[in-house]
Amino acid sequence: MKLAARVSQVTPSLTLAIDAKAKAMKRDGIDVCSFSAGEPDFDTPDHIKQAAIDALTQGKTRYGPAAGEPRLRETIARKLQRENHLAYTAENILVTNGGKHSLYNLMMALLDPGDEVIIPVPFWVSYPEMVKLAQGVPVMVKTTVETGYKITPDQLRQAITDKTKLFILNSPSNPTGMVYTPDEIRAIAQVVVEKDIYVVSDEIYERLLYDGAEHLSIGAVSSEAFERTIISHGFAKAYSMTGWRVGYLAGNVDLIKAASKIQGHSTSNVCTFAQQGAIQAYEGPQDCVEKMRQAFAERRQFIFDRVSAIPKLTCLKPDGAFYLFINISQFGMTSLEFCEGLLTEQQVAGIPGIAFGADDHIRFSYATDMTTIEKGLDRLATFVKSKI
Repeated sequence: MKLAARVSQVTPSLTLAIDAKAKAMKRDGIDVCSFSAGEPDFDTPDHIKQAAIDALTQGKTRYGPAAGEPRLRETIARKLQRENHLAYTAENILVTNGGKHSLYNLMMALLDPGDEVIIPVPFWVSYPEMVKLAQGVPVMVKTTVETGYKITPDQLRQAITDKTKLFILNSPSNPTGMVYTPDEIRAIAQVVVEKDIYVVSDEIYERLLYDGAEHLSIGAVSSEAFERTIISHGFAKAYSMTGWRVGYLAGNVDLIKAASKIQGHSTSNVCTFAQQGAIQAYEGPQDCVEKMRQAFAERRQFIFDRVSAIPKLTCLKPDGAFYLFINISQFGMTSLEFCEGLLTEQQVAGIPGIAFGADDHIRFSYATDMTTIEKGLDRLATFVKSKI
């Protein structure tokens, strides 16, 4: 079968592939310590689950508006007004099938063939692939450990051309866990306004911050920045709702209408009773979020201390999210070779940094239980010792 040319331009997701391999090994009875998936190990909080159960009991199982349930769109807008100081209303919101879907809809609605999209490296695996699918051109800007893997205003300014349409900002970051400070966000916003480009701010990890790190949404910097800002967000990470597939896009009304039109001809509405759970996530008690954040903070400290003590492994302490980005450059192996050896020899699953544009790193997710973390790090130390 002759497939569309666009398919050959897209790289399969290594994160999903390795997570699937680890799960398959577990099904075969192998004791695998997996640090691969960015998925909280907690169950969805009870009050959120109950809202979906009640919705099922009440017969809320039929088609809904393609752009999302009106009450959920209003709830999201109020959250963005209250917490992020973004002047959105319900018509500025599109409810999508997870945060990933919000970004895909954005690329399809915004990009014309040849439009350039600036992506800081390391990046989340799907950013460049979505750009390619929309016939855009990913422009990779390599960051350094000295800047905390964050793009500088000068780097952004130098990367912008007359073909630049969009800049992708992710803070807290996947895969590095680093957070742009408010001053860094303001400096980036100045370039966005000066060069008159759009910025999509992927803020799905905004609730997971540590050691006093602050999250500032770039659209809150100024009215000029707000006009050029698009927000991608979702309920998966902070509320442990990965399988619910509820995310959202927030932005200019014309953009949201265009993205809604695309969604109307692709997936249509998000699962109706899942949306009721999302409403309760934002409107209900928030202590569950803090409880999970505190658990991640403890794991973060433990995994950082242990990895830092292993010879020839180096890493920065993350400010947010639940990832540790580990430098393996002293081993003379590619990240894929390192991760394949670690999985085969010690049954520990990590993600090769090549998936994020950094072949001298690997990513460990600490969104797993402490028993797995302790056992897995013991095995990592054994693996490293065998390679020295």
